[in-house]
Amino acid sequence: MNRRGLLLGLAAGLLTAFLALPVATLVGRALGSGALAGAIGSAVVREALGLSLVTTAASLAITILVGTPLAFLLARRRFPGASIVEVVIDLPLVLPPSVAGLALLLVFGRRGLLGESLDAAGLAIPFTAIAVVLAQVFVAAPFYVRAARAGIASVPRDLEDAARVDGASEPGVFRHVMVPLASPALAAGLVMSWARSLGEFGATILFAGNVAGRTQTLPLVVYAEFGAGDLDAAIAAATVLVLAALGVLVAVRLGRRGRALDLAGVV
Repeated sequence: MNRRGLLLGLAAGLLTAFLALPVATLVGRALGSGALAGAIGSAVVREALGLSLVTTAASLAITILVGTPLAFLLARRRFPGASIVEVVIDLPLVLPPSVAGLALLLVFGRRGLLGESLDAAGLAIPFTAIAVVLAQVFVAAPFYVRAARAGIASVPRDLEDAARVDGASEPGVFRHVMVPLASPALAAGLVMSWARSLGEFGATILFAGNVAGRTQTLPLVVYAEFGAGDLDAAIAAATVLVLAALGVLVAVRLGRRGRALDLAGVV
């Protein structure tokens, strides 16, 4: 191996070790102490995990519903203010989560911009599960929109035109041509968006609070246990979060591999 290859391998190895070692140590500590079994049997952890899974599923559904048309618009249409829209989409990616939570509170809180209107309609959003979902959508939707936009933009227009010539409608072109070809990017965006929602902490605690059984997601359990001085419980809850995220990532990769094998068989 030449010097350049050695340096590349060393840099790659160092970064991989830096990323893997803390997580491996966390999981190893939880398994070694036996705290993981206690966390899995804990009603608090199970309740928080269930809330996390439900709210992230809801936020992901909302993101797909409203994010896909926006990604299509940005990828396929030119309109006044498109650059401003792109900046607005990117902004949550660089905002501190605590700032995002405060901003949401100033809009949807009782004294916020929409507070009086929401009160008149009988809606109380802050410190509810709805606030958890909105916080997750705010911080995670840009990951999906950016990936979906890149995937849709990469689809050759010639294939779309050929489908139209064959009589396909616009919804048909989108569903049968654009989505399958852009599916790797769409899947990557969904995974990143879901992972960001699952790990969301700062915006949630400011906008939704840390109410056990109502708004306490799994990252907030980790924070609460650590703040209470129970390090083993915090480590165990964090490990449950890591394993849940790891399970989804592995499932997605296996799904991609299976789809690639199916395509290879067809070819």
